[in-house]
Order: sequence, then C-alpha cells, then structure tokens
Amino acid sequence: MAHRDKKRRSKMVSSPTVITRMQAIMQKEMVREFLAEFMSTYVMMVFGLGSVAHMVLGGKLGSFLGVNLGFGFGVTMGVHMAGNISGAHMNAALTFTNCALGRMSWKKFPVYILGQFLGSFLAAATIYCLFYTAIIEFSGGRLTVTGPKATASIFATYLPDHSTLWRGFLDEVLVTGLLQLCLFAITDKENNPALQGTQALVIGILVVVIGISLGMNTGYAMNPSRDLPPRFFTYIAGWGIQVFRARDWWWVPVVAPFLGAYLGGIIYLVFIGSTITRRPHILEDSMMSEDRRIPVLPKTMPNPATTSPLTPVSVSPTVRTVAPLSDPILLEQF
Repeated sequence: MAHRDKKRRSKMVSSPTVITRMQAIMQKEMVREFLAEFMSTYVMMVFGLGSVAHMVLGGKLGSFLGVNLGFGFGVTMGVHMAGNISGAHMNAALTFTNCALGRMSWKKFPVYILGQFLGSFLAAATIYCLFYTAIIEFSGGRLTVTGPKATASIFATYLPDHSTLWRGFLDEVLVTGLLQLCLFAITDKENNPALQGTQALVIGILVVVIGISLGMNTGYAMNPSRDLPPRFFTYIAGWGIQVFRARDWWWVPVVAPFLGAYLGGIIYLVFIGSTITRRPHILEDSMMSEDRRIPVLPKTMPNPATTSPLTPVSVSPTVRTVAPLSDPILLEQF
C-alpha cells in the first residue's frame, strides 16, 4: 500500500511539472508562430478544398463562385486565427517575399513553411475522409487525374487543355504578383490601409476578386503551400504518380508564385512605397500651461535623424541642438 501511495504522489507531482514544461514550450515565439501557421493554413485549406469538392462532386450544390468564396473567406478565418501571432501568411511565396525584403528573419522561413505544409497536407486528408464515399461514387471507384470523372483536381490545380505550360506559368506569376501588391497596400500604415479590424475581411475579398476575375486559366494556386502538400497526399492516397506527370504542371504552382510575389513586393515598394511622404513625429513637452491647459512645445528639440551614432556630440545642460520644425523628415520604411 505504501509503495502504491508513493507512486500516486510521484504521478501527482510529475503531472504539473510536465504541464508547466509544455506551457513553457508553447509560449516560445517560434513554436507559437509554427502552430499559428499550421492552424491558419489548415482552416483556410479545409474551407477551400471543401468548396472545390462541392463543385466537382455535388453538381448543383457547388459552383466556381462557391470555390472563390470558400477560399476567400477561408483566408479571412485564417487571418483572424493567426494574424497577430505569425501574420497569417498561409503561403510560402508570401513568407519568402517578407524574408527577401528584410521584413522577417530568414531563420523563421523553415518554421513557417513546415507549419503551412503540414496544415495543408492535413486539410487534404480531412477532405478526403469527409468526401470519400462521394469521391468513390462519382469516379466509379477509379481515382483518376484527367478525364470527365477526374477527382484529383479537388486537391490540387491542373493545367486546362486550352492553355500551354508557359502561359500558365506567366498567369501564376501575374496573379501572385497582384496578390502581394495588394497585400502591401492593404497593410501599409503610411498609405491608405484597411481600417483596424477589417484587414482579414478585406484580404478575403481580395482573394475572391482574384479568383472571379483571373482564376479560370490555372485555378489561381498563387501558393506552393496550397498546391504541393495536397498533391503529395493524392499521390499517397491512390491517384498515383500521374498527379506529377500530367502535362508536367506540378512545378509551376511551386516556382511561379515565388517569382510573382517577389516582383509584386518590389513593384509596390518602388512605385508606391517610396513616393509616400513620411510625416515627422513631433515630441511634445510633458509640462502643461497652468492657465489654459494647452501643451507647450519646447523651443528646441533633439534631431536624431541627422545625428550619426559615430559622431561625438557635446550637449549643454541648457541648450539642445534642434532641426527647424518646418523641415520635413522623410522616413523610408522597407
């Protein structure tokens, strides 16, 4: 009995210790960002792939408009889920662009990509399980990539017969470039950003608009994390190697979005971001006038923008070097 009591006490002591360790691990920045990208990508992909399944399998229950709405508002839910933790990229091309333009550390790149790929792969597995009987009934038990009973397109994009490989490549570069261009505009606080609290909805509407206007040619993958993991899943689940051989298309939704997103980011920064006049920040004295309670501006202000940290500066206790208030200070944000 004493031995059993001792075991119970050790279990009671060890349980809180394990929980505490788990909580400590979960609070680490990299872990939180990984989980945020994993969950947001999973949610976005479940809604998006589910809408495609309705269009392919459901007849009148689904439509191309429904696919656009499914992916668009799936993105909205993903941004709500992870926007303040990881930025809710949900897209390897966007993550690459943020790293390449110096907005994010490269050490986070593999963490984000892994989270996105795992979330997307698991979403494909979820949709396969949910719609398995409908897939089998529709296809007659044959999992095919092409033809009137093809079902692989539920999970990944495939080039239509009317388009060529390089036209499809340019299409993916363009639509991903527009995506990144508009995302920078939506989130640029120095320009005309979406109102606080509406960013997720506006980004979702952006995806819907791109799909409605430009989605016919290639299925507007715009995202290696959206296309490659589900393609791997279909390869494993029974569609076979044909998912990679069909018109040699599989590499385009992987490569083209990286190029398109980077070009879109550069174009925004060069043509829009660099032309925005940055307003100078005026520091107000903390002292208030006793009579009128009006903030009193100091006669002199430090000018950190024109002082190099390598230049010795001697400051008098009563006089401070200032820049004229009329001179605008232009700040470049990259």
